[in-house]
Amino acid sequence: MDMKSLVLPVNHSEEITATDPDYAHFIEMIKKETGIDLSQYKEGQMKRRLTTLRVKNGYDSFDLFFKAMMQNKNLFNEFLDRMTINVSEFWRNPNRWEVLRDAILPELLNNNKGRLKVWSAACSTGEEPYTLAMILADKGILTNTTLMATDIDNGALERAQKGEYLERSLKDVPKDVAARHFISEGMHYNINQALKKAVQFKRQNLLLDTFDSSYDLIVCRNVMIYFTEEAKNKLYRKFANSLRPGGYLFVGSTEQIFSPSQYDLESTETFFYRKKL
Repeated sequence: MDMKSLVLPVNHSEEITATDPDYAHFIEMIKKETGIDLSQYKEGQMKRRLTTLRVKNGYDSFDLFFKAMMQNKNLFNEFLDRMTINVSEFWRNPNRWEVLRDAILPELLNNNKGRLKVWSAACSTGEEPYTLAMILADKGILTNTTLMATDIDNGALERAQKGEYLERSLKDVPKDVAARHFISEGMHYNINQALKKAVQFKRQNLLLDTFDSSYDLIVCRNVMIYFTEEAKNKLYRKFANSLRPGGYLFVGSTEQIFSPSQYDLESTETFFYRKKL
Protein backbone atom coordinates (compact mmCIF):
# COMPACT_ATOMS: atom_id res chain seq x y z
CA MET A 1 0.00 0.00 0.00
CA ASP A 2 1.02 3.78 -0.13
CA MET A 3 0.19 7.04 1.49
CA LYS A 4 0.51 10.66 0.72
CA SER A 5 0.03 17.78 -0.45
CA LEU A 6 -3.14 19.12 0.54
CA VAL A 7 -4.00 22.43 2.16
CA LEU A 8 -4.57 21.44 5.78
CA PRO A 9 -7.86 22.72 7.27
CA VAL A 10 -7.03 25.36 9.88
CA ASN A 11 -8.99 23.75 12.71
CA HIS A 12 -7.26 20.37 12.22
CA SER A 13 -3.79 21.96 12.32
CA GLU A 14 -4.64 23.90 15.47
CA GLU A 15 -5.93 20.71 17.11
CA ILE A 16 -2.67 18.83 16.52
CA THR A 17 -0.58 21.79 17.72
CA ALA A 18 -2.68 22.13 20.86
CA THR A 19 -2.48 18.46 21.78
CA ASP A 20 1.23 17.89 21.12
CA PRO A 21 3.51 20.67 19.83
CA ASP A 22 6.43 18.23 19.48
CA TYR A 23 4.46 15.96 17.14
CA ALA A 24 2.99 18.95 15.27
CA HIS A 25 6.50 20.29 14.58
CA PHE A 26 7.56 16.82 13.45
CA ILE A 27 4.68 16.77 10.94
CA GLU A 28 5.74 20.20 9.62
CA MET A 29 9.38 19.22 9.21
CA ILE A 30 8.59 15.89 7.54
CA LYS A 31 6.38 17.68 5.01
CA LYS A 32 9.02 20.38 4.39
CA GLU A 33 11.86 17.92 3.87
CA THR A 34 10.08 15.04 2.10
CA GLY A 35 6.70 16.21 0.79
CA ILE A 36 4.96 13.57 2.91
CA ASP A 37 1.99 15.13 4.72
CA LEU A 38 1.37 13.09 7.87
CA SER A 39 -1.59 15.30 8.81
CA GLN A 40 -3.59 13.54 6.09
CA TYR A 41 -3.50 10.29 8.10
CA LYS A 42 -5.70 9.58 11.08
CA GLU A 43 -3.67 11.14 13.89
CA GLY A 44 -4.30 8.54 16.60
CA GLN A 45 -3.18 5.58 14.47
CA MET A 46 -0.16 7.31 12.95
CA LYS A 47 1.06 8.91 16.17
CA ARG A 48 0.89 5.61 18.08
CA ARG A 49 2.78 3.82 15.31
CA LEU A 50 5.52 6.45 15.12
CA THR A 51 5.80 6.83 18.90
CA THR A 52 6.50 3.10 19.15
CA LEU A 53 9.21 3.43 16.49
CA ARG A 54 10.73 6.53 18.16
CA VAL A 55 10.89 4.93 21.62
CA LYS A 56 12.27 1.66 20.21
CA ASN A 57 15.17 3.60 18.71
CA GLY A 58 15.86 5.48 21.95
CA TYR A 59 14.69 9.02 21.17
CA ASP A 60 12.92 11.07 23.87
CA SER A 61 11.16 13.46 21.47
CA PHE A 62 9.97 13.65 17.90
CA ASP A 63 12.37 16.58 17.39
CA LEU A 64 15.38 14.39 18.19
CA PHE A 65 13.89 11.55 16.17
CA PHE A 66 13.51 13.77 13.10
CA LYS A 67 17.09 15.05 13.34
CA ALA A 68 18.38 11.49 13.60
CA MET A 69 16.34 10.38 10.58
CA MET A 70 17.82 13.17 8.47
CA GLN A 71 21.30 11.79 9.24
CA ASN A 72 20.52 8.08 9.10
CA LYS A 73 19.12 6.63 5.88
CA ASN A 74 18.33 3.27 7.47
CA LEU A 75 16.30 4.96 10.21
CA PHE A 76 14.44 7.04 7.64
CA ASN A 77 13.60 3.93 5.63
CA GLU A 78 12.34 2.27 8.80
CA PHE A 79 10.11 5.31 9.33
CA LEU A 80 8.72 4.92 5.79
CA ASP A 81 8.08 1.23 6.37
CA ARG A 82 6.19 1.99 9.58
CA MET A 83 4.07 4.85 8.23
CA THR A 84 2.94 3.03 5.09
CA ILE A 85 1.71 -0.05 6.93
CA ASN A 86 2.73 -2.63 4.37
CA VAL A 87 0.07 -5.30 4.72
CA SER A 88 -0.68 -6.97 1.43
CA GLU A 89 -1.61 -10.34 -0.02
CA PHE A 90 -2.12 -11.85 -3.45
CA TRP A 91 -5.77 -12.17 -4.50
CA ARG A 92 -6.97 -10.39 -1.33
CA ASN A 93 -10.79 -10.84 -1.23
CA PRO A 94 -10.72 -13.44 -4.05
CA ASN A 95 -14.33 -13.03 -5.16
CA ARG A 96 -13.67 -9.39 -6.10
CA TRP A 97 -10.76 -10.41 -8.31
CA GLU A 98 -13.03 -12.98 -9.93
CA VAL A 99 -15.51 -10.19 -10.73
CA LEU A 100 -12.67 -8.22 -12.27
CA ARG A 101 -11.59 -11.20 -14.34
CA ASP A 102 -15.02 -12.39 -15.44
CA ALA A 103 -17.06 -9.17 -15.76
CA ILE A 104 -15.01 -5.98 -15.70
CA LEU A 105 -12.10 -6.92 -17.95
CA PRO A 106 -14.28 -8.34 -20.75
CA GLU A 107 -16.26 -5.08 -20.75
CA LEU A 108 -13.09 -2.98 -20.88
CA LEU A 109 -11.59 -5.09 -23.65
CA ASN A 110 -14.76 -4.92 -25.69
CA ASN A 111 -14.77 -1.13 -25.46
CA ASN A 112 -11.07 -0.63 -26.08
CA LYS A 113 -10.06 -2.90 -28.98
CA GLY A 114 -8.11 -5.34 -26.85
CA ARG A 115 -5.56 -2.91 -25.39
CA LEU A 116 -5.56 -1.74 -21.77
CA LYS A 117 -3.86 0.89 -19.60
CA VAL A 118 -3.87 -0.20 -15.94
CA TRP A 119 -2.50 1.37 -12.74
CA SER A 120 -2.03 -0.18 -9.29
CA ALA A 121 -1.85 2.84 -6.94
CA ALA A 122 -0.17 2.45 -3.54
CA CYS A 123 1.02 -0.99 -4.61
CA SER A 124 3.11 -1.67 -1.48
CA THR A 125 5.34 -4.73 -1.97
CA GLY A 126 3.80 -5.78 -5.27
CA GLU A 127 1.15 -8.37 -4.45
CA GLU A 128 -1.63 -6.32 -6.04
CA PRO A 129 -0.01 -5.49 -9.41
CA TYR A 130 1.30 -9.04 -9.72
CA THR A 131 -2.23 -10.33 -9.08
CA LEU A 132 -3.37 -8.09 -11.92
CA ALA A 133 -0.53 -9.39 -14.11
CA MET A 134 -1.52 -13.02 -13.41
CA ILE A 135 -5.14 -12.39 -14.39
CA LEU A 136 -4.13 -10.47 -17.52
CA ALA A 137 -1.63 -13.16 -18.51
CA ASP A 138 -4.17 -15.95 -18.06
CA LYS A 139 -6.59 -14.05 -20.30
CA GLY A 140 -3.85 -13.68 -22.92
CA ILE A 141 -3.80 -9.88 -22.81
CA LEU A 142 -0.81 -9.03 -20.63
CA THR A 143 1.39 -8.23 -23.64
CA ASN A 144 -1.28 -5.76 -24.84
CA THR A 145 -1.50 -4.04 -21.45
CA THR A 146 0.48 -1.15 -19.99
CA LEU A 147 0.67 -1.99 -16.28
CA MET A 148 1.99 0.71 -13.93
CA ALA A 149 2.47 0.26 -10.16
CA THR A 150 3.39 3.07 -7.77
CA ASP A 151 4.10 3.57 -4.09
CA ILE A 152 5.69 6.23 -1.88
CA ASP A 153 7.97 3.74 -0.10
CA ASN A 154 11.21 2.97 -1.95
CA GLY A 155 11.81 -0.02 0.30
CA ALA A 156 8.45 -1.53 -0.63
CA LEU A 157 9.14 -0.91 -4.32
CA GLU A 158 12.51 -2.65 -4.10
CA ARG A 159 10.85 -5.68 -2.55
CA ALA A 160 8.17 -5.62 -5.25
CA GLN A 161 10.75 -5.56 -8.02
CA LYS A 162 12.57 -8.45 -6.38
CA GLY A 163 9.34 -10.46 -6.49
CA GLU A 164 10.16 -12.84 -3.64
CA TYR A 165 7.42 -13.79 -1.16
CA LEU A 166 6.69 -16.08 1.76
CA GLU A 167 4.13 -18.82 1.34
CA ARG A 168 1.59 -17.07 3.58
CA SER A 169 1.22 -14.30 0.97
CA LEU A 170 -0.12 -16.89 -1.49
CA LYS A 171 -2.88 -18.32 0.72
CA ASP A 172 -5.70 -16.96 -1.47
CA VAL A 173 -4.07 -17.65 -4.85
CA PRO A 174 -5.81 -20.50 -6.74
CA LYS A 175 -3.41 -23.44 -6.84
CA ASP A 176 -3.39 -23.68 -10.63
CA VAL A 177 -2.63 -19.96 -10.89
CA ALA A 178 0.20 -20.25 -8.36
CA ALA A 179 1.67 -23.17 -10.28
CA ARG A 180 1.78 -21.12 -13.48
CA HIS A 181 3.22 -17.92 -12.10
CA PHE A 182 5.43 -18.74 -9.10
CA ILE A 183 8.69 -20.62 -8.74
CA SER A 184 9.25 -22.30 -5.38
CA GLU A 185 12.75 -21.79 -3.96
CA GLY A 186 13.23 -23.00 -0.40
CA MET A 187 10.93 -21.06 1.91
CA HIS A 188 10.18 -18.46 -0.75
CA TYR A 189 8.06 -18.21 -3.86
CA ASN A 190 9.38 -16.08 -6.70
CA ILE A 191 7.29 -14.34 -9.34
CA ASN A 192 8.25 -15.55 -12.80
CA GLN A 193 10.28 -13.26 -15.04
CA ALA A 194 7.49 -12.65 -17.56
CA LEU A 195 5.31 -11.04 -14.89
CA LYS A 196 8.21 -9.05 -13.43
CA LYS A 197 8.97 -7.56 -16.85
CA ALA A 198 5.33 -6.67 -17.41
CA VAL A 199 4.99 -4.38 -14.36
CA GLN A 200 6.52 -0.88 -14.39
CA PHE A 201 7.26 0.18 -10.81
CA LYS A 202 7.93 3.78 -9.81
CA ARG A 203 7.80 6.01 -6.73
CA GLN A 204 4.83 8.33 -6.35
CA ASN A 205 3.25 10.51 -3.69
CA LEU A 206 -0.49 10.19 -4.33
CA LEU A 207 -1.51 13.47 -2.72
CA LEU A 208 1.38 15.56 -4.01
CA ASP A 209 2.10 14.26 -7.52
CA THR A 210 0.09 14.65 -10.72
CA PHE A 211 -1.45 11.55 -12.31
CA ASP A 212 -1.30 10.25 -15.85
CA SER A 213 -4.58 10.07 -17.74
CA SER A 214 -6.74 7.79 -19.91
CA TYR A 215 -6.52 4.74 -17.63
CA ASP A 216 -8.92 1.89 -18.30
CA LEU A 217 -8.52 0.54 -14.77
CA ILE A 218 -7.14 2.02 -11.54
CA VAL A 219 -6.78 -0.29 -8.56
CA CYS A 220 -6.34 1.37 -5.16
CA ARG A 221 -7.40 -0.96 -2.36
CA ASN A 222 -7.17 -0.79 1.44
CA VAL A 223 -5.39 2.56 1.39
CA MET A 224 -8.09 5.22 1.65
CA ILE A 225 -9.05 4.08 5.16
CA TYR A 226 -5.84 5.71 6.42
CA PHE A 227 -6.66 9.18 5.02
CA THR A 228 -8.78 12.02 6.33
CA GLU A 229 -12.09 12.77 4.60
CA GLU A 230 -10.53 15.81 2.91
CA ALA A 231 -7.70 13.70 1.52
CA LYS A 232 -10.10 10.99 0.34
CA ASN A 233 -12.20 13.57 -1.51
CA LYS A 234 -9.13 14.97 -3.27
CA LEU A 235 -7.91 11.51 -4.24
CA TYR A 236 -11.23 10.27 -5.57
CA ARG A 237 -11.42 13.35 -7.79
CA LYS A 238 -7.86 12.81 -9.01
CA PHE A 239 -8.54 9.15 -9.74
CA ALA A 240 -11.76 9.94 -11.59
CA ASN A 241 -10.02 12.59 -13.69
CA SER A 242 -7.36 10.01 -14.62
CA LEU A 243 -9.87 7.47 -15.95
CA ARG A 244 -11.10 7.48 -19.51
CA PRO A 245 -14.91 7.52 -19.86
CA GLY A 246 -16.03 3.97 -19.15
CA GLY A 247 -12.89 3.18 -17.15
CA TYR A 248 -13.05 1.62 -13.69
CA LEU A 249 -11.81 2.39 -10.19
CA PHE A 250 -11.47 -0.76 -8.03
CA VAL A 251 -11.34 -0.08 -4.26
CA GLY A 252 -10.98 -2.15 -1.09
CA SER A 253 -13.67 -4.04 0.79
CA THR A 254 -13.94 -1.38 3.52
CA GLU A 255 -13.83 1.60 1.16
CA GLN A 256 -17.28 2.00 -0.35
CA ILE A 257 -17.65 5.40 -2.04
CA PHE A 258 -20.77 7.21 -0.89
CA SER A 259 -22.38 9.44 -3.54
CA PRO A 260 -19.97 8.40 -6.31
CA SER A 261 -21.81 10.66 -8.76
CA GLN A 262 -20.06 13.67 -7.22
CA TYR A 263 -16.88 12.30 -8.83
CA ASP A 264 -18.64 11.46 -12.10
CA LEU A 265 -18.53 7.77 -11.13
CA GLU A 266 -21.24 5.12 -10.92
CA SER A 267 -21.29 1.83 -9.03
CA THR A 268 -21.72 -1.23 -11.25
CA GLU A 269 -20.42 -4.05 -9.02
CA THR A 270 -19.55 -4.00 -5.32
CA PHE A 271 -16.36 -1.91 -4.92
CA PHE A 272 -16.14 -1.21 -8.66
CA TYR A 273 -16.90 2.31 -9.90
CA ARG A 274 -17.17 3.21 -13.58
CA LYS A 275 -16.51 6.70 -14.95
CA LYS A 276 -19.64 7.89 -16.70
CA LEU A 277 -19.60 7.90 -20.49
